[in-house]
Amino acid sequence: MTKHTGQEKRQKQMALIGAIVVVALFAFLYISLARAKSALETDLAKAIEEKQNIEEELRITNEGLALIQEEKSELEDELRKEKNKNEEFEEQIQDIAGTVGVLEKLSKTDPELLQKYSKVFFLNEHYAPERLKDIDEDFTLNSGKTYQVHAAVEPFLDDLLKDAKDDGIDLRVASAFRSFGEQSSLKSGYVQVYGSGANQFSADQGYSEHQLGTTVDFVTAANPSLTISFENTEAFTWLTKNAHKYGFTLSYPEGNAYYQYEPWHWRFVGVDLAKDLYKDGKHFYDLDQREIDEYLAEIFD
Repeated sequence: MTKHTGQEKRQKQMALIGAIVVVALFAFLYISLARAKSALETDLAKAIEEKQNIEEELRITNEGLALIQEEKSELEDELRKEKNKNEEFEEQIQDIAGTVGVLEKLSKTDPELLQKYSKVFFLNEHYAPERLKDIDEDFTLNSGKTYQVHAAVEPFLDDLLKDAKDDGIDLRVASAFRSFGEQSSLKSGYVQVYGSGANQFSADQGYSEHQLGTTVDFVTAANPSLTISFENTEAFTWLTKNAHKYGFTLSYPEGNAYYQYEPWHWRFVGVDLAKDLYKDGKHFYDLDQREIDEYLAEIFD
C-alpha cells in the first residue's frame, strides 16, 4: 500500500508540474500575443494616421496644382492676347511700311507715264523721259537710224523682241520716242498731205504717247509700212497673245474713240496692268484714270 501510494503521489506531482508548465506556456503565449497585437494596433494606428496625413498633403498638393493650372491658363490667355496684339501691330507696321514704300516709289516715278494723252491730257514742249536708251539696231526697221525708248522700258522691250525672234517672229521697231518738236513736224507733214483727215491717225504735239518714250510702232521686214494690214501678220498675232507678258498693250484697237485702228501701236503700261487688261479683255483707254493710277507705283516691277 505504501509503495503504491508513493508512486501515485509522484505521478500527481508530475501531472501538476506539467499542468503548471502548460499554463505558464499558455500564459506566456497569451502575453506575447497580446503585446504583439498591441504593437500591431499601434503600428496600424500610426499607418492610418500617416495615410491620413499623406491624403491631406495630396489634397493640398492637388489644390495647389489646380491653382497653378488655373494661373497657367490665365497666363496662356494673356499670352495669346499679347501675341494677337503683336501680330496686329506687325500687320499695321507692314501696312505702314507698304504704304511708305508705295509713296516712295510714287515719289520717284514719273506720274505722266500712265496718263491718257490721246486728245485728253497734254505734255508740254519741254517734257522728255528722264533717261532714254537706244534700241538694239538688230530689231529696228532702219539700221542707220537711232530709235530710243524710256531707259526703264528698254529691258522689257528687249526681252519681248528677243523672245519673239526665238519664236520665229521678225518684229521690228519702226518708231519709238518722239519729242514734242518731232511730233509737231510729223503732224504738219500729215496735214499737208491729208488735211483734217490727219487727225484720224496722228496726234497733235503734246498729245502723242510716243513723247512718253514708252510707246513703239511695230512692223516686220516683210511688211514695213504702218498700215492696218499689219493685223494679218504672224507678228500681230504673236503680240496679241504675248505682249502683255512684257507690259505692253494695244493703245488703239478697233472701235476706239480716239484714232483709227492702229494694230502696230503698242504702249508700255507695266506688267501688272497689261496682264489685267488682257485677262479682262479690256484696253487702256477703257479704264477710268483713277483705276489706272493704282498701277503707277508698280509700273517697272
